[in-house]
Amino acid sequence: MMITPVHRFRDIERTPEYLQPEKCVPPPSRPSLGTMWFIRDGCGIACAVVTWMLVFYADFVVLLVMLVPSRDYVYSVINGTLFNTLAFLALASHFRAMLTDPGAVPKGNATKEFIESLQLKPGQVVYKCPKCCSIKPDRAHHCSVCKRCIRKMDHHCPWVNNCVGENNQKYFVLFTMYIALISLHALIMVGFHFLYCFEEDWTKCSSFSPPTTVILLILLCFEALLFLIFTSVMFGTQVHSICTDETGIEQLKKEERRWAKKTKWMNMKAVFGHPFSIAWLSPFATPDQGKADPYQYVV
Repeated sequence: MMITPVHRFRDIERTPEYLQPEKCVPPPSRPSLGTMWFIRDGCGIACAVVTWMLVFYADFVVLLVMLVPSRDYVYSVINGTLFNTLAFLALASHFRAMLTDPGAVPKGNATKEFIESLQLKPGQVVYKCPKCCSIKPDRAHHCSVCKRCIRKMDHHCPWVNNCVGENNQKYFVLFTMYIALISLHALIMVGFHFLYCFEEDWTKCSSFSPPTTVILLILLCFEALLFLIFTSVMFGTQVHSICTDETGIEQLKKEERRWAKKTKWMNMKAVFGHPFSIAWLSPFATPDQGKADPYQYVV
């Protein structure tokens, strides 16, 4: 059997000398429950701020350019309420995805005491990350931005300034879904508003001057179309990844499947919670994942 680069690297990890527990500093004591997870990455913080600014810009154009000047009060109230509700859910999902620990493995746990506590039997293998000095559970990968090993890491997303992993994948999926929905809603409203302005006097269809109104609507149309395509693709990719129980990194590296195969419905409930309810669509509901499987450190 031909040995792939992945298997060759793991063969090196199998040697006892590679673990070198004496070089690992014991991990710090477990932080308090009030400690907030936040990645101090300049690029990620900038992308997160831009994300919020773009949503606020879309809300500004929808409300002050299209809905407030409208003569149809019912149309304005219904669409304003719907758009702002979806925008609020999108930002709440973004907030949870950004500030939730994605599933970080304790840093520096590759100590002699921890290795002895695993009670390794002859022939059993543990994997050590040389970058963060951690004994990695199965399906964990190291993120160079977070500087930690993340359980079931899918990818690091600068737009949420965090890794997408085991604990925050639900919030990332909801974020992409709600952004796609408000983008589609904005595009539909822009189309109706252009038709309304062509039929009526441009000076009466907006509280801004006609040139300013056109520029604001075109910019919103471009933003909405771009993010509709981008987030729709991301949403579809994430749902497919959940249903197949295979992260983006595992697909990219074509890693050998070493975990039990489950049904698509079981995989969805593992991410969004047990049982199925309206809480699946809420960024405020923490997934109740039932009895979690123990993390496998030993192979």
